[in-house]
Amino acid sequence: MTDLTPRPVPLEQTRERIVTQLCDQYAAENLTDTALEERLTRAYAATDVATLQALVADLPTEAPGTSTAVATARADLVSERQVILAVMGGAERKGAWTPPKHLHVLTVMGGAHLDFREARFSPGVTDVTCFVLMGGVEIVVPPGVHVELNGFALMGGFGQHGGRELPSDPNAPVLRIGGVAVMGGVELQVRLPGESEGDARAAERIARREAKRLRRGGF
Repeated sequence: MTDLTPRPVPLEQTRERIVTQLCDQYAAENLTDTALEERLTRAYAATDVATLQALVADLPTEAPGTSTAVATARADLVSERQVILAVMGGAERKGAWTPPKHLHVLTVMGGAHLDFREARFSPGVTDVTCFVLMGGVEIVVPPGVHVELNGFALMGGFGQHGGRELPSDPNAPVLRIGGVAVMGGVELQVRLPGESEGDARAAERIARREAKRLRRGGF
């Protein structure tokens, strides 16, 4: 006979999830510095799941700007290919826009800023290929997207900042980023809709610090 008894959620898994939620609430200004520190201290001292869940019970179930839902577009409304060119200047895509299935970004002594947080993604994979010469490409994605970042850099770099839990939906859109950067760089940031770069970095520092404390086993 199959055992249908619900399995208990591991304590440490719940603790990490609650810590992430507290950091998100702090970034959304629903917690003060003092309140965050006090709740984090209680989170790491908790010995049962109920105590951990109580730490977020009085907070908004979805802090402003913390939704990880990703909009999708009908496949027949998505163009096959587009090119963004920035030569000794800049180019930007943000707000509600529909990326093509294959996006080519070329920057020469210039820069491009691509914000996918309100984008309507094509079902499946969206490819972004960057060629950077003495310039840069900044890419901002929401947490609810699977991201694959690969590229070749010569006297430059491909890097990522931020990153919360991986999307739980196996059918979430996939953003595949690659290309070449020569004396320039491609920078990927994972940020919530409406979240500033400063807020994201602050939340990242807090989460990293608390993760280290968790690994050390306490205070």
